[in-house]
Amino acid sequence: MVNEPTRSPLLSIVVPVHGVEAYLYQCLESVLGGLPAGVADEVELVAVDDASPDRCGEMLRSYAAGRPQVRVVELTRNVGLGLARNAGLEAATGRYVWFVDSDDWLPPGTLPAVLGRLRRDEPDVLLVDHLRMHETGRAEVDASSHLLRGVDGCVRLADRPELLRVQHTAWNKVVRRAFLDELGLRFHPGWYEDIPFSHPLLIGADRIAVLDRVCYHYRQGRLGAITSTRSGRHFDAFVQYERLQEWMRRHVTEEWIRTDLFGLMINHYLVVVGNDGRVHPRLRRGFFRRVAAHYRRYLPSGGYSRPGGVAGLKHRLVARDSYVAYTTLRRAHRIAGALRPAATVGEPAGAGPTPPGHGGTPEAAEQGSALAGKG
Repeated sequence: MVNEPTRSPLLSIVVPVHGVEAYLYQCLESVLGGLPAGVADEVELVAVDDASPDRCGEMLRSYAAGRPQVRVVELTRNVGLGLARNAGLEAATGRYVWFVDSDDWLPPGTLPAVLGRLRRDEPDVLLVDHLRMHETGRAEVDASSHLLRGVDGCVRLADRPELLRVQHTAWNKVVRRAFLDELGLRFHPGWYEDIPFSHPLLIGADRIAVLDRVCYHYRQGRLGAITSTRSGRHFDAFVQYERLQEWMRRHVTEEWIRTDLFGLMINHYLVVVGNDGRVHPRLRRGFFRRVAAHYRRYLPSGGYSRPGGVAGLKHRLVARDSYVAYTTLRRAHRIAGALRPAATVGEPAGAGPTPPGHGGTPEAAEQGSALAGKG
């Protein structure tokens, strides 16, 4: 570790780093490049070298030289995104913490806007908007972004329950460090590590603020990202949801939260199992069976509001554990989709009507895109 802290900043930005040599400098500069002196004094950047196999470690040490607000944590073995975030969190000294992935970047003007809102509202959690940035340069609005509109000051989740359907990642949330410690939340190992972390933040917060501004550019399609990788590790999603369900068993009494999260969980599973870029066809039946088992295990006693249309039919097939019927429906839906006219250029992801109770969820919108961290 270099550059021991000499001050107490308002915001610590934790950046886990592994195998992103081509993108790392853009990320670091988007955080600190060109910041006015007064703003820079309120920010520290904690970069975690997660035993990166490329030149990332060397780049971090070079970047930290002469920059007192940059600190580097060097891990001796690769531990993965979640545990690397934990290591950065332990080293962070800011009142607030923001987890930024090292292949993503912040648009200009982000930090002054974020810091201003933190000072004004003093929230437990600040939600920020983002754009999905494709390698072609195309920017895509997220299907859940409209849920961030019209929130002034601080609210609780009961006041704005739709906020539970905002994309459940760590990087769209700036969190008060003491609140994080009060909840006892840390990241777990494995893929889909955001699941048991992000939802409890919103459920437990007394003060949720929203910055209705694009503050994050989320890179799509990077080689090596877990959402672009076929692997049996996508089964980690089941373990992460089991952790979330156990947390809710101990902490949640509101039935509407249980039913909403149940629907979101099944939607998410259907995104993963239906994505050829994640689950190999040989593993799809086994994944579907696990989804059906979780459906039976966690189905709320009072039921839940299924989405309409094809999405609702998929929920019914999961409930019946009807894999053969699911594959037939999936094939027919893809053929029909191939015959439809292409979407208008610039149209937001998932634009158009969405089912009641599940409108605007990223799961409903992005049948081939990313929900969790990039690994």
